[in-house]
Amino acid sequence: MKAFKLENNTKIESGFKTPDHYFENFSTKVLQQLPKEDSKVISLFQKRKIIMMMAAAILVIALMIPIINTYTTKTKELDSKTLENYLTYQSNMNQYDLISELDFEDINKIETTVALEDKTVEDLLSINSNVENLMIE
Repeated sequence: MKAFKLENNTKIESGFKTPDHYFENFSTKVLQQLPKEDSKVISLFQKRKIIMMMAAAILVIALMIPIINTYTTKTKELDSKTLENYLTYQSNMNQYDLISELDFEDINKIETTVALEDKTVEDLLSINSNVENLMIE
């Protein structure tokens, strides 16, 4: 392999050149392009007032959210399944307490017509060994 030396090869010149007499008049050209009128100065304290007002407004809104939330929540009514499960497993009420609280109209609403065949009743009684308990209830 042939040895490569940077000093012997031709160098590529840069494509960028500064125009003639560019830096001689540079400072005067820049000063001519500056605006002659002073710009309006905005105080930092004025921005702080706006930021403080915005922070105070956000704080007031954040504190009002729970209050508004309590007034707008709607009460949910219990479905019958939830009420039945509560009375069955959590309450100390028995069937006699429930019966004593029912009116005649409530009993009529609860009443349903169940048509059981004799065969079904006989099968249940033959399988179930607690016939005496069923007869008592």
